[in-house]
Amino acid sequence: MAEQARTASPAGRSRRLDGEREQAILRAAYELLGETGYQGLRVDAVAARAQASKATLYRHWPTKAELVTDAVRTCKAAEAPLPDTGSFRGDLRAWFGDIAMMIGSEEGPLLAGLFMALNSDPELAAQLRQMRDSKVPFAETICARAAARGELRPGYDAGLIDEIVPALVFMRRFALGEPLDEPFLDHLVDDIVLPLLTREPCE
Repeated sequence: MAEQARTASPAGRSRRLDGEREQAILRAAYELLGETGYQGLRVDAVAARAQASKATLYRHWPTKAELVTDAVRTCKAAEAPLPDTGSFRGDLRAWFGDIAMMIGSEEGPLLAGLFMALNSDPELAAQLRQMRDSKVPFAETICARAAARGELRPGYDAGLIDEIVPALVFMRRFALGEPLDEPFLDHLVDDIVLPLLTREPCE
């Protein structure tokens, strides 16, 4: 009897939602996130839309941050593949074009709202940071290829791309209301990113 109890307990703890039910809940959370933003998202509203109980949601996602992170991970459109145009400028321009397309889609405001919520929700920030860190580092990969082709000197800082580009793109689109058009993307590459990455290293 004791052995039976020991084997039954882990099975109970590891019991998971079936795939269809989990997808319905995460899709409901993602849709409501786009409609209400992170701050306005209510777990009971997710449960109602997915026709699930609040107890079910809290059992599988103890916090709103965990639910939202799983929803974004599962429902967000797949990122475009890493561009390989044969040149550093071409790779940057193609990648930034993909970013602009994503920001201009219905996912743009949703992601912008999430970034705004990071300042007031440390748990959400930690969850999204883990998700980001698990992705292929596009900037590092593109810069490494450029260095191998002799387009970048040793000592370049690929991290500058991630420090600068998202901030400029979000500022232009959501704060200034300006389009992420071809002239802006060319300016971003030719006047900002390329000069920073190809400058002479400081002594």
